[in-house]
Amino acid sequence: MSRDPDWQADKARYPRRAWLREQSYWAIALYRFGRRADRRRGLARWFSLRVYWLLYRVIETLTGISLSKDVKVGPGLRIHHFGNIIIHVDTVIGANCTLRHGVTLGNREDEGAAPVLEDNVELGCYAQVLGPVHVGKGAKIGAMSVVLHDVPAGATVVGNPARIIGANSYQDESSGSTVLSEK
Repeated sequence: MSRDPDWQADKARYPRRAWLREQSYWAIALYRFGRRADRRRGLARWFSLRVYWLLYRVIETLTGISLSKDVKVGPGLRIHHFGNIIIHVDTVIGANCTLRHGVTLGNREDEGAAPVLEDNVELGCYAQVLGPVHVGKGAKIGAMSVVLHDVPAGATVVGNPARIIGANSYQDESSGSTVLSEK
């Protein structure tokens, strides 16, 4: 596990000895193991995937976190307060995102598109992001919000349906400029 930079970034967002105190750590560790298993070949791949799927069902049941190895997740994922977290297999999660308990990232109809979260997005407890929604960098989704439309970078949204209540500035690392989303 030490050669996986994404796993190292995940671990860096957790306190020391997180494996003893935070069940979400187990789910993320298994997710990263599953991603590595997909890159293996031959018998090692076959065996690793069997171990992954067995542990996936056990950890999903124990933690209430459904995070399949097929979800695209950037480095530095942090899940606070495990439980009732459902992430659709087609969801894309950027780097350094934070999820809290009860979060659902999914589609709105069978075979429908799933959300895309850019880097540094934070989701409050029981936030729901449903459908082909694009959440911009640095956005914050309030607790119990239901997001059905795109969220601009740096915005804070709350409510059901979610609406923008404020703007946050953040440093865009790719361009080096400060971005301020509109109210």
